[in-house]
Amino acid sequence: MAIPIPEALRDIKALAFDVFGTVVDWRSSVQEELARRAGEKIASPTLGSLPSPARARLEALTDADWARFAEEWRTTYYVFTQAFVPGKSAWKDIDAHHYDALQELLRGWGLAGVYADDEARELSLVWHRLKPWGDAAAGVRRLGTRLVTSTLSNGNRSLLQDLDRFGGLGFRSIISTADFCAYKPHPSTYLGAAGALGFQPGEVAMVAAHLGDLAAARANGLRTIYVERPQEEAWGPEEQRYKEAREWVDLWVAQDEPGFLEVAKRLGIPE
Repeated sequence: MAIPIPEALRDIKALAFDVFGTVVDWRSSVQEELARRAGEKIASPTLGSLPSPARARLEALTDADWARFAEEWRTTYYVFTQAFVPGKSAWKDIDAHHYDALQELLRGWGLAGVYADDEARELSLVWHRLKPWGDAAAGVRRLGTRLVTSTLSNGNRSLLQDLDRFGGLGFRSIISTADFCAYKPHPSTYLGAAGALGFQPGEVAMVAAHLGDLAAARANGLRTIYVERPQEEAWGPEEQRYKEAREWVDLWVAQDEPGFLEVAKRLGIPE
């Protein structure tokens, strides 16, 4: 027997996907790159030219330390995007933020001077090379056989285009909040994306692994699809807002279900 399509999603024409954490696994990708680059630096002939404190610090760091570094790097992104005020804050794209934040973190971790400027800049572009979740590419492509699939991410356009190519994701459209000189959760990003896709807000469903993102999308008239991903949700299950979200989210995919492939199944899109 076919699974009935949720009534709220029967008339949608497009899906707008959050990317970091929803489509791609940034944690393992960034942590692995940080650890790899550190290992290469330790093995390089230039190690001896580094200041002794920085060299000792670099050699002492473990994979667990680099995982924590990655988390701190990601946290700077949240702080930056949440603080940005369209029309008041000076514009800075996510690539520039990632580079500036990396340099600041390296100093804070006692690693100043470990990487030359060009090395740090290349390392900061690891966010262009994030591995997709196992269901992501196949799921996006399957969903795209019936619906317009688009990114709606705070990542800048070149970053999103690189992720699409790197992961073989097959998005039918690439939309960045930078297109609207704003960052989620500003209303202009959700409404702007619907307009750019040529649809009314209610004809677009936001797909995200973050209930805060979905709450903002819903407040601007978009439908909502929640896909649980490991360690991505900031709202705790014991919180009232989380419990309330259980009632208003239009489609909820649990972590033990096959992500975007489950979304396609529940929307009646065949393999």
